[in-house]
Amino acid sequence: MANKKLKPKPSTISVYLYIPNIIGGLSWVGFVCDGVDGWCARKFNQVSTFGAVLDMVTDRISTACLLVILSQVYRPGLAFLSLLALDIASHWLQMYSTFLSGKASHKDVKDSSNWLFRAYYGNRMFMAYCCVACEVLYIILFLLAEKQTENLKDVMMSSLSQISPLSFLLALSLLGWAIKQTVNVIQMKTAADACVLYDMNEKQKS
Repeated sequence: MANKKLKPKPSTISVYLYIPNIIGGLSWVGFVCDGVDGWCARKFNQVSTFGAVLDMVTDRISTACLLVILSQVYRPGLAFLSLLALDIASHWLQMYSTFLSGKASHKDVKDSSNWLFRAYYGNRMFMAYCCVACEVLYIILFLLAEKQTENLKDVMMSSLSQISPLSFLLALSLLGWAIKQTVNVIQMKTAADACVLYDMNEKQKS
């Protein structure tokens, strides 16, 4: 029986230099790269745990930067800080519960009983729309602010009442944003339940 050729073990540096990981790092300067890194990971067979974590970390950092800026421009600023807390908490819990359950990806939610949660992670185009809609909404809000301490409700109502390409884009982004925040709440609750269930199983074993 012929000996199977062993594939050379990649070095630590080579994993850092995977094409999708480099693109993921570019999310610091452009959220458009976010959809490209996943495609490259599958295309070049460079899917890695580090890449999955890097993807989530860079997403959270870029979103956090936008939300912090908006919290200083609009009133009530607490609304944007609350969104920031929800975004970080839900994704951190989701990633942690993924490792506890032994799953390869935090996007593996086939066993979830919530249809929206499954649809979000099960359809790449749907998830991309929601994620990009959030970033576009935050960027539009930043561009619409004429001065500090703008009232968020007044700016939104004024912009949506106008018939223009910008108001259409704002409405489309608002829909995707609303779905994304709903998924964040579901994700946080689902992941928290998974962590609690893990603790209960561990106590029963001991």
